[in-house]
Amino acid sequence: MTLNRDLFAEAWRNPFTGLPPVGRHLSPVHSGKVRELFALGPRLVLVTTDRISAFDRVLGGIPFRGQVLNQLTAFWAEVLADIAPTAVIAVPDPNIMVAQRLEPVRVEVVVRGYITGVTQTSLWTRYARGERVLYGHRLPDGLQKDDSLPAPLVMEGHDEPLASEDVVARGLLDGSAWAQVQELALGLFARGREVAAEAGLVLVDTKYEFGIDGEGRILLMDEFHTPDSSRYWQADDPTRANWDKEYVRKWLTTHGFAGEGGRPPELPEELAYQAASRYVEVLERLTGRPFEPGSYPAAERVVGCLESLRVDGIGGS
Repeated sequence: MTLNRDLFAEAWRNPFTGLPPVGRHLSPVHSGKVRELFALGPRLVLVTTDRISAFDRVLGGIPFRGQVLNQLTAFWAEVLADIAPTAVIAVPDPNIMVAQRLEPVRVEVVVRGYITGVTQTSLWTRYARGERVLYGHRLPDGLQKDDSLPAPLVMEGHDEPLASEDVVARGLLDGSAWAQVQELALGLFARGREVAAEAGLVLVDTKYEFGIDGEGRILLMDEFHTPDSSRYWQADDPTRANWDKEYVRKWLTTHGFAGEGGRPPELPEELAYQAASRYVEVLERLTGRPFEPGSYPAAERVVGCLESLRVDGIGGS
């Protein structure tokens, strides 16, 4: 659908970039760039705001962005359930998710299906400089920017490039657990590519975070296959148009900001509308369902839901 301009304007006038104080039954755990986390007994409550960050800076809000990220994660939790269990328990509001509390795996996993990127540490930039062994994987000669890799590659995703043997040698995971994580990641990515292809999109690369529950099982946590944790291209567009957060990053760089210092430019309303429209379209294309926007001002709606949450009223273990 085309995002209704009047709905957008109302949300733009009432940005959902934070929360007022909430009930004492919720204990604040963490305030991130996008999400507010609370403890509800043995569970976590994640509130996904409309905040958007780029180059490690929070830039303001993109209306409906938080809802899209939250609802896409819920959608993927269902689609991926036969491959990996997830931490998702319930979605009581468009911007709220209740999840299991897990012990995070100390490895951020990235799966890449294409050789691309523009930063100094990106796969393509390093390959173009002549490097052929990247994150422990040997790449063939002759690849061009945005080419499909011979096979998807699993990489440890933090700033320092780590090969598989480094993950085990540094004690981040034992060999058996790391092998299981890699197998899960490749299976999840393959399913993601299938669903994206049916929607006319290409899942280029993505990030996964895993956690371990009280029984020692490895579960998928955080967000997955969203436009924030993944890179999507339009399948039939040779220019590789982005359907993810990269749209805003590119606007920032063309306006002289790439995070090196100084104050980022304020996002104009039309850019925010176009970005919001892209997020909504990705949601609709992947899920096959029409977008049903939550009401704004969103903070009032979200706080009302948070105040009603009780441990004994939510399913899950």
